[in-house]
Amino acid sequence: MINNIGRLLEKYWNLFLVGTGNTLLLSAITVFLGIIIGSLLALMRISKLKVGNCRPLNLIATIYVEIIRGTPLLLQLYFFYFLLPMMIPLFSIDKTFSILLALCLNSGAYVAEIIRAGISAVDKGQTEAARSLGLNYRQTMMKVIFPQAIKNILPALCNEFVSVIKETSLASTFFVGDLMTQYKTINGATYLSIEPLIIIGVIYFVLTFTLSKAIAVLERRLKTSD
Repeated sequence: MINNIGRLLEKYWNLFLVGTGNTLLLSAITVFLGIIIGSLLALMRISKLKVGNCRPLNLIATIYVEIIRGTPLLLQLYFFYFLLPMMIPLFSIDKTFSILLALCLNSGAYVAEIIRAGISAVDKGQTEAARSLGLNYRQTMMKVIFPQAIKNILPALCNEFVSVIKETSLASTFFVGDLMTQYKTINGATYLSIEPLIIIGVIYFVLTFTLSKAIAVLERRLKTSD
C-alpha cells in the first residue's frame, strides 16, 4: 500500500495539486460571497421595518434561512444543477456556476445566523447609549455595534471556511475539479480505491487542521485585545 501511495504521488501529484487549489478557490469564493449574502440576510433578520403587523424583511430572510438550513446541501446542489437550468436556461451555460451558486446561497444562510448572533450578543445598552448621543440607526450599527460584534463573528466565520472546505467535496458529484473529483479521475485510471482516498484524506486534514490552529491563534489574540 505504501508503495502504491508513493507511485500515485509521483505520477499524479499535479492532479492532487490542482484539486487542492480548486478546493481552496471554490471554498474562498463560497465564503466571500456567503458573507455578502449572509450580511444582507442578517440585517433583514434584525430589521424593525413593519408593514401593518408584519415585518416583511424579517419574514423573507427567516423563511430563506430555515429552508436552506432545513434541507441537505446535496439536495440543493442537485436542484441548482438539474432543475434551475430547466427553469432559467441561462444557468445551463456553466455547470460550475450552478454549483458555486448553490454553495454560496447555502453558506449565506449559515453566515446570516453567525452575524445575527454576533450582533445580538452586543449589550443592548450600547445601542441605547449611541442613540442617546444622536446617532441614527446606520451610524449606530457601523460605529458602535459592528466593531464590537466582529470579535464574536470573525472566529465563527473562519470556522465556516473550514466547514465549507469539507462540504465542497459534495460538489465532486458534478465533477467540478475539486479534490474528490481528482480522486474519481485517479481511481478510474488506476482502479485503486484506498490509496488515493488516503492521500485525499491527508490533504483535507492538513488544510482543515492548519486553518483550525490559525483560528485558535486569532481567538486568543482577540481575547487578549479586550
